[in-house]
Amino acid sequence: MSSLFTGLVALFFLGMGLFGLVAPRALIRPFGIELSVPEARAEVRAVYGGFGVAVGALLAWTALGASGDLRSGVVITVAVSLAGMAFGRLVARAVERRPSAFYPSWFYFWVETVGAVVLVSTA
Repeated sequence: MSSLFTGLVALFFLGMGLFGLVAPRALIRPFGIELSVPEARAEVRAVYGGFGVAVGALLAWTALGASGDLRSGVVITVAVSLAGMAFGRLVARAVERRPSAFYPSWFYFWVETVGAVVLVSTA
């Protein structure tokens, strides 16, 4: 069962990463960010795209058979990263002091939080 949950988080990262590589403007549009220069699109491709694919592939590898300390280390590292992203959204909420719609910020807060909890439970 832990491999299934790890695999689901891997699919999320792989999907986000591939989407970021192929369509960086569409990926970031819900946040109101304009990617008007090639350097901005390259940054989204790198951070959302390349990083997402790399993390997704690493999690897929752990779901398909990695074991022991290495598996636990990968899973905990990604869980802590997701928790850090969710924490950053809470900080943004406190600093911005304005209500925000559920999507995209709160939606991704919950995706990140659930992903972190799921991964920790499988470590």
